[in-house]
Amino acid sequence: MDWMERHQVALYLLALAVGAAVGLLAPSVAVPAGQSITPVLALLLYVTFLGVPFAQIGRAARDGRFLTTVLVLNFVVAPVVVWMLSRIVAHDQALLVGVLFVLLTPCVDYVIVFTGLAGGAKDRLLASTPLLMLAQILLLPVYLWLFVGAEFVAVVDARPFVEAFLLLIAAPLAAAALTQMLARRMPWAERLRRWALQTMVPLMMLTLAVVVASQVSGVGARLGALALAVPVYVLFAVVMFGLGVRMGRAGRSDARAQRAIVFSGVTRNSLVVLPLVLALPAAFDLAPLAVVTQTLVELVIMVVMVKVVPRVIRSST
Repeated sequence: MDWMERHQVALYLLALAVGAAVGLLAPSVAVPAGQSITPVLALLLYVTFLGVPFAQIGRAARDGRFLTTVLVLNFVVAPVVVWMLSRIVAHDQALLVGVLFVLLTPCVDYVIVFTGLAGGAKDRLLASTPLLMLAQILLLPVYLWLFVGAEFVAVVDARPFVEAFLLLIAAPLAAAALTQMLARRMPWAERLRRWALQTMVPLMMLTLAVVVASQVSGVGARLGALALAVPVYVLFAVVMFGLGVRMGRAGRSDARAQRAIVFSGVTRNSLVVLPLVLALPAAFDLAPLAVVTQTLVELVIMVVMVKVVPRVIRSST
């Protein structure tokens, strides 16, 4: 396990490559791989939550400076960045809708995992999850109304947001809390907890491979139409990285909190908004692939950020 942790970035890149190869060589795996994303991601988050002492979550929820910075970065600063960058694809409404859906919604699931891998304050980010989820449920229709129009907003169904929150956040969090409680009283539960924590790297590899294998074939088939979205996603990550660093430092947060702020600003909620976009009318058939393309681009960026962020934001700052 020590060896895997030392070489985790290379292993994650290998998982991405394997997932892409399998998805392209055997397109039939896309459906079963897609169906496995939610349970695999829920298991990964369960293990992540196991490593967060729940007493810290209560203290993190009272960190008003951190919560304010994360909310402002994601719901005041990010929409301005998204509007400017989305002009690149504004000529194609279906592509524009996919780009807006995914870039206007901050991640609430695997961002916690990557933040922890980079030595960030995953407990504080976890404590902010309910606020981030509620804010995007309320504000996404507003931003879509401003950027696309009222007629489009009327066809959006918010139920997948609620379902994703229950399946990917509430259920793994409750299971992790129960495991921690039992581990303090029962040796077998403590052994389970320790064993589960050692599976973090393999589970992350499995998650990356499954997500890529499920989506890469569909993206490849429409790559020409999606080409313009790729620079939008890369530019968004670069700009939000810089803004996240600046806002973290301006807010005088400690290094762990600054790293969490950067990851929250860059990482988007693609796996949660995908069901929303899939429910759109047939005229927007390109929008789900735009969301998936962002996932593929972002996974590579996240793997790189695990190494880069600790070097940019050192623990001595």
